[in-house]
Amino acid sequence: MPFGAIPGPFSRLGDLRYAQHPYLKGTSYATETKSSATESKSRLLPKGAITLERFFEDDSEEEPITFEKIKPGARERARTRSQAQAKPTRKTSYESSADVQRWLHEQSYDTQQHSPDFHPTLLASRRDAPWILSSLEPFYKQQLITDVLHEAHSGKEATVYCCEAHPSTGMEYLAAKVYRPRMFRSLRNDAIYRFSRVQRDEQGQAEHGNSRRGSAATRKTEKGRAAQIASWIDYEYQTQRLLYAHGANVPRPFAQIGNAVLMEYIGSVGDPAPRLSDIALEKEEAQPLFDCIMRNVELALVHGRIHGDLSEYNVLYWQGAVTLIDFAQAVDPYHNSDVFSLFARDIERICQYFARYDVQCNAHELAREIWTWQMGPIPELI
Repeated sequence: MPFGAIPGPFSRLGDLRYAQHPYLKGTSYATETKSSATESKSRLLPKGAITLERFFEDDSEEEPITFEKIKPGARERARTRSQAQAKPTRKTSYESSADVQRWLHEQSYDTQQHSPDFHPTLLASRRDAPWILSSLEPFYKQQLITDVLHEAHSGKEATVYCCEAHPSTGMEYLAAKVYRPRMFRSLRNDAIYRFSRVQRDEQGQAEHGNSRRGSAATRKTEKGRAAQIASWIDYEYQTQRLLYAHGANVPRPFAQIGNAVLMEYIGSVGDPAPRLSDIALEKEEAQPLFDCIMRNVELALVHGRIHGDLSEYNVLYWQGAVTLIDFAQAVDPYHNSDVFSLFARDIERICQYFARYDVQCNAHELAREIWTWQMGPIPELI
């Protein structure tokens, strides 16, 4: 029977724990050591231990069962720990952490208007709802959007949402690009990008990325990382504004607050414009689209921008036209002449894509020709 049911002097051994099997059979009793063999075993037992011997008619050599005292309350504490570990915990996203939310609050604009609470249709059951809500609510309070309808595109660094536009914008729908904070935990080796654009210090003053003063945006401090994040997103927004103002085929930008950029939506509700990488072009439209992209590449260079990550994955196709997107890694050739390699890589990737449609071009020669015509001698040849 179980040990707890044994009558007699052992019924109060509730504070003893088993050293061997917890069930006892037969007649048992406490004993002092009775032989030299038993004495040698007893010397190996912990201080204060009690041995119980069993006697069976068919087995007189069975090993004794050993117990040792434990501290009072240990069993209750162990039970409490076990219950605490078994209790399920609800997963929380990194986006809802206090640090991230504090950064969003610091980046958002204060508004004196009192609008109804923002309750987007899309976010009813999403785990990252707090992050998306915090990112897009400022646009709602600025009367730029009225609802979030669906997810349009998703990548490693950001997610784009189709939003219902406020009537004051004159648009039916807008696209909200929301950067994930995971992107900023460990940005890729971005030295060439930082050294080729204007950075902002903790007071918002402009300074070049290769400044020797040690700007906040390049230091590994909390304020430095916050400045780097703000500078990175703001630069993409300003690049898009610059290119749109000069007639480039880019989405019209509307606003940038915190970690989100609001822009023109390309496509229809439930059917966002696909990337070039996701479609097959008609052969006769390949050459005109290639020429259009090259004009945009040259136009951007003239106005001090190189995309820096251009490929078929960053070009949208809708109703026979192309739109260049994702300028997060854009650089300024006037701040760093060593970016010709990025410029040549952008052209090479586009040429490789259109080669499948028999568009003939020498990427290296084309890059050298455009650069020399607009910027002068290639840096590596100076």
